[in-house]
Amino acid sequence: MTSICNKSCEHQHGNIGIHEVSSTPIAVNSAFVDYFGEKMRLSTFTSDADINPLPLNWSASASTARGPVVVSKYKDGMTKHNAIGAHAGPYSIYHALSIASKQLDSMHEPDYTNAHPPHNFPQQPQWSTPGKIVTMDPFGHMAPWIYGDLAKKENVDIKPTMSITKAILSIPEIKEEVKRGNLVPDGKIVLNDEGEMACTKIAVDPVWHLPGVAERLNITEDELRKALFQDTNGMYPELISRPDIKVFCPPIGGITAYIFGDPDNLPKEDKRLAVRVHDECSGSDVFLSDICSCRCYLIFGLVEAAKEAQKGGNGLVCYFRKEGRCLGEVTKYLVYNARKRGGDTADEYFHRTECIAGVKDARFQELMPDILHWLGITKIDRMLSMSNMKHDAIVDSGITIDERVEIPDYLLPADSRVEIDAKIAAGYFTNGHVYTTDELKKVEGRKWEGL
Repeated sequence: MTSICNKSCEHQHGNIGIHEVSSTPIAVNSAFVDYFGEKMRLSTFTSDADINPLPLNWSASASTARGPVVVSKYKDGMTKHNAIGAHAGPYSIYHALSIASKQLDSMHEPDYTNAHPPHNFPQQPQWSTPGKIVTMDPFGHMAPWIYGDLAKKENVDIKPTMSITKAILSIPEIKEEVKRGNLVPDGKIVLNDEGEMACTKIAVDPVWHLPGVAERLNITEDELRKALFQDTNGMYPELISRPDIKVFCPPIGGITAYIFGDPDNLPKEDKRLAVRVHDECSGSDVFLSDICSCRCYLIFGLVEAAKEAQKGGNGLVCYFRKEGRCLGEVTKYLVYNARKRGGDTADEYFHRTECIAGVKDARFQELMPDILHWLGITKIDRMLSMSNMKHDAIVDSGITIDERVEIPDYLLPADSRVEIDAKIAAGYFTNGHVYTTDELKKVEGRKWEGL
């Protein structure tokens, strides 16, 4: 038998009251004791005598003055960590499973030899402008190299939260665009008649600066912390017990940015830029379901991005893991069933979602522009999106948009008209007709026989 160590105490942090009680001793096996020790600390508190987090000044311009994001509690991280949560978003759970099943040594030291970025993204003013970047670590792609000596000195784990690589994309629809003559190989962007495209890719794990996120959402930091704590069923008690820690690595999906053309041109206002901001839809993006316009808009965005790069500018596609408007595939499929059984008409499109989820959209596009600011972007010549929410979030963040480009009708699957027409009626951009409520009732999707 071993006890989980926690002291009985009561703390007040801001407007949030905390009452902590001693836990009941639990039976554990020897492996548990070997890994966690005889006693396990459930949380830390600002009043704990041994707490000494590494300094982290979020908006400092110099990386050394800013300091690293230390979220791991391994080694001396229990007393020195300055971020809440875990590395790698939802993949942190699989990491835990690998350790629990003895497939991964918890003390493994990553060897980052030759893993550094193939392109040096220069620091932009936005990296240290207060409020511009609040959902990602601007120095996350260089953390092991910038803070390697500090990690050894302080005996803590400092891991990257971003990585950069180069890739060749080979997509069947792009090959078809080449065959049609809509995309011409140049040997640099579009490499050949197969439609293979060269790009630079950036992967980003979320790192939230809680005061900045709260400000974006127009709520208090206390309200944000309480909601995150309660809605994750107390998964991260330090959201309440450590108000001194201002950074949170949430268990959500991140971003992948695909850059076409020379990345150094992205901040240059005299170079044209086409951008597609795309939210994940695996059913359409991967499996080509025709109930929505996601896959075809993604392909259209890639084509237009490549064309802009071929003209000497840049194309950028930012892919966010926000499945089903951040409501998830389970909710999305339930909505599909309700739509098809109840009469799939455009006037009921959003209502069906609200009936099940309670909200029609949980994406909070206010958090989306950070990757654009990290790249130094100040203007977008062609925004390859019809979303009013995405457009407004980008413009409100200080980036100008010259032109909005809607997807051509010929690319839309027939069954997706319910979605696209409902969105246009709700405020999505179009140069075409906006249906009235009565007209939306006549826009009907395919019926599912046998349901």
